[in-house]
Amino acid sequence: MKKVLLTLMATASMTVSAWAADVKPAIIFDLGGKFDKSFNEAAYNGAEKFKKESGIAYRDFEIANEAQREQALRKFAKDGNNPIVVVGFSWASALEKIAPAYKDTKFAIIDMVVTGQPNVKSIVFKEQEGSYLAGVMAAMAAKSDKVGFVGGMDIPLIHKFACGYIGGVKSVKKDATVFEAYTGSDPSAWNDPVKGGEIAKSHIAQGADVGYHPAGGTGVGVLQAAAEAGKLGIGVDSDQNYMQPGKVLTSMMKRVDVAVYNVFEDAKNDKFKADIENLGLKEEGVDVAMDDYNKPLLTPEMVAAVDKARKDIVSGAVEVHDYMSDEKCPY
Repeated sequence: MKKVLLTLMATASMTVSAWAADVKPAIIFDLGGKFDKSFNEAAYNGAEKFKKESGIAYRDFEIANEAQREQALRKFAKDGNNPIVVVGFSWASALEKIAPAYKDTKFAIIDMVVTGQPNVKSIVFKEQEGSYLAGVMAAMAAKSDKVGFVGGMDIPLIHKFACGYIGGVKSVKKDATVFEAYTGSDPSAWNDPVKGGEIAKSHIAQGADVGYHPAGGTGVGVLQAAAEAGKLGIGVDSDQNYMQPGKVLTSMMKRVDVAVYNVFEDAKNDKFKADIENLGLKEEGVDVAMDDYNKPLLTPEMVAAVDKARKDIVSGAVEVHDYMSDEKCPY
């Protein structure tokens, strides 16, 4: 009996090892690069965690222009990489072309839903919920009734952040003013810290005390401008509180790192599902960062207000409007 049990265990171990050996994970980043300190870097951190824990290396690539999307995706699939994660909504078109040609390859896209492909997993986030919490904090920290919002590319997804943020601000200060601006209408908007800083300075000149930036690498300029003016910034995607210690009120964390890690891990364990995940506060997909870097900025009243708002959103007592449902913001 003991011999049979040992044989079964060895067989199971060989099966798992054989499957793990077949996993050749890959990740292709969006414009801005994997060290943008924001969206792409969060994805990178998830891949790095997987590599460290599993011992399985992954392949990655940073595109330099739009023309490289389809080329890179096809190359990775042709080379046998599996699963392949693409970071950002702009990958949808290339993925819709490549996925049907490589039906045995598992793909995942972050920030966009790609339907009709049985080998594609779509991962999106309820950014409006995390942004609402950031708005609550901004309103409570602002000495005036004015705050700013600097978005990257002027698209519905980033308006989704803005609308949630405005909702949170106005839940605290009904008559507050939120200055809202975007750095561009093409992908270069994600990597222009100079312009981001200029917009932030214009908001500050109009009286804004706090500025929030869903703008990728552009946001580095927003945080710097706020710090230099003695005001507060709010980071996004990754925890950016460390970037300007004592001058970043919080960061609206979007757990892209967890999403990437889970795709790789599920593929390794043969649990990959080509479904749609929509991650919000309830699913711990978004939240605001509270750590030693911003602790001096947080009052007990602010922490309590955020906790209450979080609980109300999770329970359904408060429903944060999703701009992408109708491209309107009612706040």
